[in-house]
Amino acid sequence: MKITVETVVKAKLNKVWDAWNSPADIKQWNAAQDDWHTTRSTVDLREGGKFLSRMEAKDGSEGFDFEGTYTRIVPHKTIEYRMSDGREVTARRPGGGALLLEAQLARARRAAEPRRWAAQAPRGFKWRR
Repeated sequence: MKITVETVVKAKLNKVWDAWNSPADIKQWNAAQDDWHTTRSTVDLREGGKFLSRMEAKDGSEGFDFEGTYTRIVPHKTIEYRMSDGREVTARRPGGGALLLEAQLARARRAAEPRRWAAQAPRGFKWRR
């Protein structure tokens, strides 16, 4: 199943692009709720490059690596990547300031999986099927 996530970001494109692709910035915004945080982030923004964000509960009770490989990069327009579990994601800016994410939704293998998927989308995104 594919889902689409859409949001309008009221900021200059360069600032949004940098926040999406800078490890220091990712550590600031990449949490679905206040009791989670990103403790480590790496980005090699090129086709074939890898990314990784280590997400953990602040109380240390659980955590996981959100990681994958970039498959297509069009600067300031499109990022496509394949996550380590095989899901494919496209983030693109078709115009008008909207950022669209299209992703495959994998079946949950255990109870933590739905929370992981929710944690991987920045706050403020609207989910639609």
